[in-house]
Amino acid sequence: MLRFLSLLLGALFGAAGCTSYQGRPGGLAPQRVDTDYEVRRDVVFTPPDWPQALKADVYVPKGKGPFPAVLVIHGGGWDSGDREQVAGIARRVAARGYVAVNATYRLAPGSISPAQFQDVQQAVLWMRANAAVYRIDPQRIAAFGYSAGAHLAALLGGIGESGPLGKPGAAVQAVVAGGTPTDLSKWPAGKLVPQLIGGDRAHKPAEYQAASPVTCVDAGDPPVFLYHGGMDSLVPIDHAEDYKALLDAAGVPCELFVLRGRGHILAFLSDGPAVEAGIEFLDRYLRR
Repeated sequence: MLRFLSLLLGALFGAAGCTSYQGRPGGLAPQRVDTDYEVRRDVVFTPPDWPQALKADVYVPKGKGPFPAVLVIHGGGWDSGDREQVAGIARRVAARGYVAVNATYRLAPGSISPAQFQDVQQAVLWMRANAAVYRIDPQRIAAFGYSAGAHLAALLGGIGESGPLGKPGAAVQAVVAGGTPTDLSKWPAGKLVPQLIGGDRAHKPAEYQAASPVTCVDAGDPPVFLYHGGMDSLVPIDHAEDYKALLDAAGVPCELFVLRGRGHILAFLSDGPAVEAGIEFLDRYLRR
């Protein structure tokens, strides 16, 4: 039902021309790939000593491979959500010739930051360690998320292998992020962000900074595709605009696709044009 509503709303908004696209390069789009795929469900991607066993659904295109791969990360305010929420994105990505790994992560308040980042980082490490099993090209891995999932995807791109949280083999080569909370300091109080961090901004300023993608930008970051609802009041669009400005200044390729007239939830439910543009973005950077 939600996917039907998404398609209906996408058609209505698409017909109205309610999008804008900043930073898209000129020239011909890459040749489109379409394929069948198989799904391997409930695959544990964490080691035995991990604080919690975490699972993923792995969508593997038919064919010899190796294929570029995408880690798909669900939203839910870091305290809810599951793989089913973004199963539609995983299916669309897999049908375009990518191995899609739709993964879970530990939730707040039971687990606080950086637990969630470490979980998705572990998923990337697992993808590389099991590349031969799932026909993944370990040199072509991207992260794709919405809302809280986009926040984690952006951190994967910004942190990579550097800094205290970086790990060898954890870098991704592209990021697609929708409705992205990029600067957690913009929420000094409230519920979701303090719950994620384990305290409010006044008491944990360093933790707020460390968990904000805007503080992790440098020239070595992978290309980033952002999409955002133009009337998002939960995660205002200045999160995307400020982040893009920093990436532009660092010389990192960045594109911003705005779904005009839509708030946070509606942008997700009518994300068809943005997801299509995001996959085309992945094609440009992962199929060279």
